[in-house]
Amino acid sequence: MATTGSTIGLSGLAKRLVADGLVDEAVAAAAVETSFRQRTSFVAHLVENQLVSCRDIARLASQEFGVPLIDISCMDLEQAPVDLVQEKLIRQHNALPVFKRGKRLFVAVSDPTNLEALSEISFHTGLNAEPILAEDDKLREAIETCIDAQDPMLDDLVVDDDDLDSLELSADEDKPEDVIDATSIAKDAPVVRFVHKVLIDAIKKGASDIHLEPFERFYRVRFRLDGVLKEVAAPPVALSNRIAARVKVMARLDIAERRVPQDGRMKLNLSRNRTIDFRVSTCPTMFGEKVVIRILDPRVAKLGVESLGFEKVQEDLYMEAIRKPYGMVLVTGPTGSGKTVTLYSALNILNTEDRNISTVEDPVEINLPGVNQVNQNPRTGMTFAAALRAFLRQDPDVIMVGEIRDLETAEIAIKASQTGHMVLSTLHTNDASQTIVRLMNMGVAPFNITSSIALVVAQRLIRKLCEYCKKPADVPEAALLKFGFREDQLEDLKLFEPVGCSHCNEGYKGRIGIFEIIPITEPIAQIILEGGNSMQIAEEARAEGYPDLRTAGPRKVGGGATSSAEVYRATIE
Repeated sequence: MATTGSTIGLSGLAKRLVADGLVDEAVAAAAVETSFRQRTSFVAHLVENQLVSCRDIARLASQEFGVPLIDISCMDLEQAPVDLVQEKLIRQHNALPVFKRGKRLFVAVSDPTNLEALSEISFHTGLNAEPILAEDDKLREAIETCIDAQDPMLDDLVVDDDDLDSLELSADEDKPEDVIDATSIAKDAPVVRFVHKVLIDAIKKGASDIHLEPFERFYRVRFRLDGVLKEVAAPPVALSNRIAARVKVMARLDIAERRVPQDGRMKLNLSRNRTIDFRVSTCPTMFGEKVVIRILDPRVAKLGVESLGFEKVQEDLYMEAIRKPYGMVLVTGPTGSGKTVTLYSALNILNTEDRNISTVEDPVEINLPGVNQVNQNPRTGMTFAAALRAFLRQDPDVIMVGEIRDLETAEIAIKASQTGHMVLSTLHTNDASQTIVRLMNMGVAPFNITSSIALVVAQRLIRKLCEYCKKPADVPEAALLKFGFREDQLEDLKLFEPVGCSHCNEGYKGRIGIFEIIPITEPIAQIILEGGNSMQIAEEARAEGYPDLRTAGPRKVGGGATSSAEVYRATIE
């Protein structure tokens, strides 16, 4: 495309991008102004805001400035003269020395207009720095790999190659850019290999989260196993920034920004048929960036309702509610109580050819083919309420809202459930009766609650006893009666306690849910219409034979699924 007169106010790369139709003139002008005002690189601004792909920027910059373009990911950088330039300069300018010839030092850069970088490198090395263009994302990863390889402290990171080789790791030829290339692990620098090893170990052990935590005098790696955090590694504290940077590179976050929290995603291909998603969150602390990685295994979405831990009566109520053509099912509980899995188990059942299903979440945790999934993004105006309005214009059958947080979202969701749609959502409350009162406190009219909500589910996740090592427990009768058992249950009661073996984590393996389910019956609806409180609703539910969480716990203990101490921890502590 020829340059038009409309780009006369722009110059250099910005003008070329507009001329080639990759960005609008107004967007390019705003990017130039913002990068100048913030004293950042124009290329870095384009990449950070995803205005143009790294590949297109590098290609056009090479043509515009006559600088040779290389694919740095294909270069052997083991002999790169990284030691000639201070690490601070390399990171500050995103510039990597790749080879030296006489008095000439060839430096890979993603922004050829950054003359300050070449000038400083020339001053510190006494060599003539000449630019070579590389794609910004590939250059950042190459910098991390080269700097890691230079650090003698990395010798302390012991990575067992057998553990890596034993897994069938493969990369998909058509994989998106955020998929980790697991086949290159054997050639990576120690920090890269260490991070991959941590990810793989977490998957093998069944962890739900990985915590990478820097402190003043130590650094620790913890896994959340069956809901409980456990330390698994303690790399040198001086490597905290390197480890955080590697994770941020894989999640395509800004490694130069350490002052504000960031969120991203990545994937790991374990085999042709299994891909694991990771959600990455970074947060600046006093001594560096804490990184938490949530492991999202798509297989959990295919769990059957029967495996969640419902009692038979509860399962029948749940199945009856979600199969209704309209109405609302609310699942409540604290963070980490398994609400998402419960809802996705329902979506998996409802996900048929004849239904249009849409979800809005913050963020989408499990990819479910056949379901239209939307990430909430308040910065772009994509709030829960905005997504709900859009869904209602797209002929929906089933709608899932990640969380009802405000009156606007609640009212739209209730209106949707009253106009022929099945709505699934969550709230953060302690039990089912408090959920109803919470909606009233938000400002939802009681008659709207009784006419729209079909079922409220409260849940907790408790650890299951290991089948290999659990042993009979001797508990005093007084303690059992206080715990919730009736006297007529004590005679044939068989209780077990954890031991610990090679098959489990301190006597427990896996988790199961305990539930409180309250349908909106006529007596409960009458209490709501009269403005009753949560205690009145809970009392009526018990009178109608719907057990609360404290009652559901002992049933799991009496069945040998878990221990009384575990139920006490999950429901009382």
